[in-house]
Amino acid sequence: MSLPLCPKCNSEYVYQDQDDLICPECAYEWNPAEVLDEAPTEKDANGTVLQEGDKITLAKDLKVKGSSLVLKIGTKGVIRRIVEGKDHQLDCKLDGAGEMMVTAKFVKKAS
Repeated sequence: MSLPLCPKCNSEYVYQDQDDLICPECAYEWNPAEVLDEAPTEKDANGTVLQEGDKITLAKDLKVKGSSLVLKIGTKGVIRRIVEGKDHQLDCKLDGAGEMMVTAKFVKKAS
């Protein structure tokens, strides 16, 4: 019988204890019968929950670090993925600027 990798640290040393699976490396315990719905989410400047694939617009002018480029308010983009635990949570593709990381509180979800 093959057990799945740990969803937190991707360890292969998972073992079963009754109905739960346990990872000895990060001590994460989960029930494989329950659906994992832990997709990272962030909130925009208005408090709307953002998800991967959402279209966004910049809520204020932003300077790009290490460059003289300024992204203007209203610049449109698409969220490619959401990263937790970082200063810049949104990996976006912005019109005219390409791909870059943006802080969630500086964007608005486009309708």
